[in-house]
Amino acid sequence: MKNFIFTFLMISSLLGCNDEKKVPVQEKKIIKIACIGNSITYGAGMADRENNAYPVQLQNLLGDSYEVRNFGVSGRTLLKKGDFPHWETKEYQQALDYDPDIVLIKLGTNDSKLQNRVHLEEFEIDYKSLVDAFKSRNKKTRVILMLPLPSHANDSAGIWNPIIKDEIIPKTQKVAYDLGLETIDLYQLFVDKPELFPDDVHPSSVGATVMAKRIYEAIQQQHQTFDLMESLQAENSKKSNFYGFNQFDFELEGLQLKIVQPKKALKDKPWIWRARFFGHEPQTDIALLERGFHVVYCEVGTYFGNPEAVERWNKCYNMMTKAGLNPKPALEGMSRGGLIIYNWAAENLDKVACIYADAPVLDAQSWPGGFGEGKGSPSDWEKAKIRYGLTSDTLPSNFDGWPIHKTELFAKSGIPMLHVCGEVDEVVPVKENTLPFEKKIDSLGGNITTIYKKDVGHHPHSLENPTPIVDFILRSTGHKTNFAAIPAPGSEYRSAAGWDEGKGWWSQARQIDSLCQVSKDVDLLLIGNSITQGWGGPRSYVTYKPGQAAADSIFKNLKWIGAGISGDRTQHIAWRLQNGKYEACKPKMVSLAIGVNNFPDDSVDEIVEGLKNTLKITEEKFPKATILFFGPLPTGLDPDAERREKYQAIHAKLATFDYSENVKYHNLEEYFSNGDGTLNKKDFSTDGIHLQPKGYETWATYIQKQIDEINQP
Repeated sequence: MKNFIFTFLMISSLLGCNDEKKVPVQEKKIIKIACIGNSITYGAGMADRENNAYPVQLQNLLGDSYEVRNFGVSGRTLLKKGDFPHWETKEYQQALDYDPDIVLIKLGTNDSKLQNRVHLEEFEIDYKSLVDAFKSRNKKTRVILMLPLPSHANDSAGIWNPIIKDEIIPKTQKVAYDLGLETIDLYQLFVDKPELFPDDVHPSSVGATVMAKRIYEAIQQQHQTFDLMESLQAENSKKSNFYGFNQFDFELEGLQLKIVQPKKALKDKPWIWRARFFGHEPQTDIALLERGFHVVYCEVGTYFGNPEAVERWNKCYNMMTKAGLNPKPALEGMSRGGLIIYNWAAENLDKVACIYADAPVLDAQSWPGGFGEGKGSPSDWEKAKIRYGLTSDTLPSNFDGWPIHKTELFAKSGIPMLHVCGEVDEVVPVKENTLPFEKKIDSLGGNITTIYKKDVGHHPHSLENPTPIVDFILRSTGHKTNFAAIPAPGSEYRSAAGWDEGKGWWSQARQIDSLCQVSKDVDLLLIGNSITQGWGGPRSYVTYKPGQAAADSIFKNLKWIGAGISGDRTQHIAWRLQNGKYEACKPKMVSLAIGVNNFPDDSVDEIVEGLKNTLKITEEKFPKATILFFGPLPTGLDPDAERREKYQAIHAKLATFDYSENVKYHNLEEYFSNGDGTLNKKDFSTDGIHLQPKGYETWATYIQKQIDEINQP
């Protein structure tokens, strides 16, 4: 790929004039990205590394405005005295000569080996030297330090996770702090996903997708120069290192405050406002700092969320917003922090982006009162009574000081709320706090989601991998990247997907593309995921074809191609259509059934946007074909199943679209359902997603009916 894309604009003669006007050449600089790393960057051990190593996947996500090069070398250390230093490789010199605009460094994994640990006192010095090697050539080079992935191996002499977690990562964060560099915490994204490490150390191709998507987010973030501390003009602040970020502790107008600043603030300057236990289980805060959020803490823990605490928070809010922060913070409260975040929100409903409450106290009678299942804290209860002006353990009949009393207010507000709770919490019992709160909010049509942690008590707070919390806050503040609408190839490789061993996503995609190019005047092109793949047809790499009999019977007079790939999402279909030659088969009718694989990671709105984008590309590819647009097929055996509710919400939106004349939208729920709304078990597998042979008969019959109606004279 060239370093520059040249666009030549020639103005030809008009009205018989042969004169030509020369227009200056317009240049668009390609942003060059160098990926420095070890075997994980190289792509060792994964299926089809040439297509699936994270730098390749990152290139596909970023598109032609970027050039991503892989300088990963297996077994290499950051340490100059390590057994195999990256410094001694030709790839290191090639990366320097490449003169990149962005440098992504993911080293440290091999430095955790026994023979290299003896040199770890030099880790920070060597890391700074590596950064300087790039910065000395170009001061504007953007260097991003990526924290190593966890190791799930059991050999303490080899790549050892305790060393990665307790020594390598803190040292990397210290380098980032000292040099003011960005970090990407890959560790937390994988700490709970051992299944993505086939050999316990190297991520699979699907794991590389997780890496590429996170890095894509970091590269694409739109930042703005902003210094909150300068705006606040706070004097005598104490500066310290908060996991690689600048933390400031200070007093201002009688408030005890802590602020942590991101390396690069987002343009709208979002912030998470933390209540109580600052720095405890900080993974969510760290992830949001990486993404350009500020973290603000105002100490009111001993006030138990009373009116004076609310007034102090009002003062803090006015300070922060006057200094430039977004007028709608995301509130974060752990344990007793639930009292202040909800009581402040109750009086400031129009100033709240969302609420993340972790094992929150919602009824002080439960804790610290201890008048229910929990033991409570008698000393704290006496303090709480004083703060609320209570003289008795028995509350006045008109008392409404706890958040549990304000459910109607929060339900009507529409504020997104997320609770994370241990199911067996004996300190702040769920049955007396989150559970009744959640039920009341739900019954009133409010917006609340709850994650219950099985066999977990009051501690630990948060989630080891905070992605669900982070995504909730990003969505609520308008900062979630919608990967459902960004075309990207798949990376699935498992033969369990119904494929021949070794014939992963790329093999499947190439075979489909080849079939389309050698076939002409096809009657029906079926595009989709594993459900569509199940139609079978002349796909020699596909081993599981439950729909073949139905297709042979009902489509016997049709020339058709099954273009489904197991695991595909809206973005994968979009990429296949953009980069393939499906139009070569000149289909008369196209079936597009996609979306169900997006359910675990994407919201209803994100999936709908992805479906719209994929449909748009489909229309552009097949302007003369009739498109049967199914979206996701029915899912969830029970009508009350979470997947069914999501399915119905998606189709409720799809039904309102203004489709072009050649697009025929279809919702097949009634054709696969019984009278009570359950899905027909003869049609569906026990997972409530995949079709059995009878289900393919139902679908094929419906498609054939559409073809007959369209072909009627």
